[in-house]
Amino acid sequence: MEKNENIDWANISFGYMPTDYNVRAAFKDGKWSDMEVTDSDHVNIHMAATCLHYGQEIFEGLKAFRGKDGKIRIFRLEENAKRIQRSAEGIMMEPVPLDLFKKMVIEVVKKNERFIPPYGSGASLYIRPLEIGTSAQVGVKPSKEYTFLIFVTPVGAYFKNGFKPSKIAILRGYDRAAPNGTGKWKVGGNYAASLSAGKKAQDNGYAAVLYLDPKEKKYIDECGPANFFAIKGNTYITPKSDSILPSITNMSLQQIAKDMGLAVEARPMPVEELDVVDEAAECGTAAVTAPISEIHDIDTGKKYIISKDGEPGAVTTQLYNHLRAIQLGDEEDTHNWVTILD
Repeated sequence: MEKNENIDWANISFGYMPTDYNVRAAFKDGKWSDMEVTDSDHVNIHMAATCLHYGQEIFEGLKAFRGKDGKIRIFRLEENAKRIQRSAEGIMMEPVPLDLFKKMVIEVVKKNERFIPPYGSGASLYIRPLEIGTSAQVGVKPSKEYTFLIFVTPVGAYFKNGFKPSKIAILRGYDRAAPNGTGKWKVGGNYAASLSAGKKAQDNGYAAVLYLDPKEKKYIDECGPANFFAIKGNTYITPKSDSILPSITNMSLQQIAKDMGLAVEARPMPVEELDVVDEAAECGTAAVTAPISEIHDIDTGKKYIISKDGEPGAVTTQLYNHLRAIQLGDEEDTHNWVTILD
């Protein structure tokens, strides 16, 4: 793919577009190297690298935005730096120092500034940090060497047809992650494990899979590649377990809910509680919030109608609008979530 010089910002997809540069650092001989800036789109790794054989691969996702004032804002930079460290520790990789992570994110955004979509386009610059184990070995043990890199790509608005609720399915024959496994870390294997269920749901007209807990199939887990939340009365409820990835978007929405005067509960959420919620949505970096209209439990035949009029709930809409306004600089960043570039 050639680097596009004339981008139609209003019509770009939520996909990959080549940009000018990416940044990299290597862990070798017990220390991290200095940052390298490169225009190469490829990574050379040994065929026996641990990332290829034993799944030593972790990643993050965050975004940069251009505000009405022309300034560039990166959302929740430090929280993403902390989360990739937790993922590294979880599967015995070398954690990237916070300062190095932040320095590399800022540098790659600045180097690709011309790819940051204009204010009002609905698009943003997606930032993808990635760490892989690169030691050549056959024994099942942690790598001694790692590569950390960050690339960016402009992405379009997640909702091409507007901010409308979608139908999702519960497929009891699939688990997103094993009990006491890697569900709470952002590793590629969790997403690979969700592909089969996701395709089955989409082939049958559903937008995503709402997974239940892998132990008892009684409690709500994650919603496809995103966290789940519901509004019941004046309360924001989100499932909590050791199998769920702690979503930075969910964390942010919980704080905004508190700011709006809602009570917030992070707790095990039985699937039957869907009968009495007023609103439901999935949340993550890509969409911020994706409202849900119906949830079908395919195996039991039970259908939970969340949105009777097919429209997003009022509270979900408020949460979405508040978070987007903070990201774009249209609303005061009272919690210091945004890194503004010089």
